[in-house]
Amino acid sequence: MVCPVLAVLFIFYFFPVFRLFYWSFFSPEFTLKHYSHFIRESLYFTILMRTFKIALFVTAVSLILSYPVAAFLSEAKGKKQYLMVCVILPFWTSVLVRNYAWMVLLQMNGLINKSLMGLGLTAAPLPFMYNTLGVVIGMVHVLLPFMILPIYSVLIGIDKDLKLAAYTMGANRLNAFLRITLPLSLPGVAAGVIFVFILSLGFFITPALLGGPKVTMIATLIENQINYLNNWGFAAAISLVLLAFTVLFLGALFKVIDVDKITGRV
Repeated sequence: MVCPVLAVLFIFYFFPVFRLFYWSFFSPEFTLKHYSHFIRESLYFTILMRTFKIALFVTAVSLILSYPVAAFLSEAKGKKQYLMVCVILPFWTSVLVRNYAWMVLLQMNGLINKSLMGLGLTAAPLPFMYNTLGVVIGMVHVLLPFMILPIYSVLIGIDKDLKLAAYTMGANRLNAFLRITLPLSLPGVAAGVIFVFILSLGFFITPALLGGPKVTMIATLIENQINYLNNWGFAAAISLVLLAFTVLFLGALFKVIDVDKITGRV
């Protein structure tokens, strides 16, 4: 029964990764020129670090915004399916359309700047686009559901009697949240953080449209190497470097955080 699953993984995952590995080291003879070029040029490492910084910031902002929403959804009474539609609604819209909508809102003469100037809050348009701020706004909007849904799925399963017992023993709402709700919701938080962080590393459309050339991320660099320079070997090397850094980062994160304790396996 496992063979079909292994076949699918081999065809759609392991084989493409193997091809990237081959292209990065053989052209056609064995060579390390692609990796040495990546190491020699500081620009590429700068882009890699910028990608990780933006991914971490997007993950933190998404967590801060998502937890209250997930908590509200878990406590909502009545027909909460209408509220869930608001969360999953972005999935029904093309990522490209969503980014163009943000371009209309964030540009110098867009709706947000016009509203701020109309209210007298700003004297001149603010630069919301072609910078890190625009990229973060667009990425957070796309990735919020990937943070909300895992946290909500855990919060909805927490026994409500636990909080009632805490209130009976004299705990206030803050103490009940810190001692009961937050620790029990950490598996959902961990899943959401991993989802959002990994997806953020590979974002292409949002940085290209809302960030422009000033906020080049690693996916944009790979796309340029393939479509404009036809340098498949170097693009494969960059992809494997990103994969290696991601695995190392997650491995270090799992060493710092007790995943077994968070997920309740011990």
